[in-house]
Amino acid sequence: MTTRIGVVADTHCPEFLHQLPDRLFEVLRGVDLIIHAGDVNGAETISALEAIAPVEVVRGDHDLASSGWPLSREVNVEGRRIAVVHGNRSHWVEEPQTLMWTLTLGAYKAHKRLPVSLRRRFDGCDAIVFGHIHRPYVETIDGTLVFNPGAVHQWNPTTTARRLAEKPDSFEWCWLQVARHIRDYAAASVGILEVSRSGMIPEIIPLEMF
Repeated sequence: MTTRIGVVADTHCPEFLHQLPDRLFEVLRGVDLIIHAGDVNGAETISALEAIAPVEVVRGDHDLASSGWPLSREVNVEGRRIAVVHGNRSHWVEEPQTLMWTLTLGAYKAHKRLPVSLRRRFDGCDAIVFGHIHRPYVETIDGTLVFNPGAVHQWNPTTTARRLAEKPDSFEWCWLQVARHIRDYAAASVGILEVSRSGMIPEIIPLEMF
């Protein structure tokens, strides 16, 4: 038997996206389970996904603690242990990474060491699903699949211009004045993970929102 899992991260809805893209629902149609790796942003996002399939969700750094979602969890599918975590670390690690990414207009690839760090943290799991870095990532590290589906919301010239039109606070406005010039960015995407007793097959699917 094979279980088909939709893997979603960083929807940031309704924080930065007013609604989930139609393409997301098209890709997820027919999955048996949805994993959301954090930065959900609104309970209504989970409700919308639950109309497709049951959802296992963790809390990201843009999610309120009052959401009640755990920071990490383990999901067992077809005898496979899958750890789910957003992946954010302390501000002392995060802020310099974000600054370098912004100042280099996206050329600096932040959080390069995160996958190995997660592999050490969740030793013994068959797979680790994470979000946060807003870039797809698929690699097997010491026998463990480490999988990031990319992000549903991506900062790019279109989304930064849209956000500026919404008159954000002064700090975000200043950041967006630099971020709107970013030219090296990933396309919005979602993941599919097929899990069976014989193995796991990950796939990244672009959402082509813009």
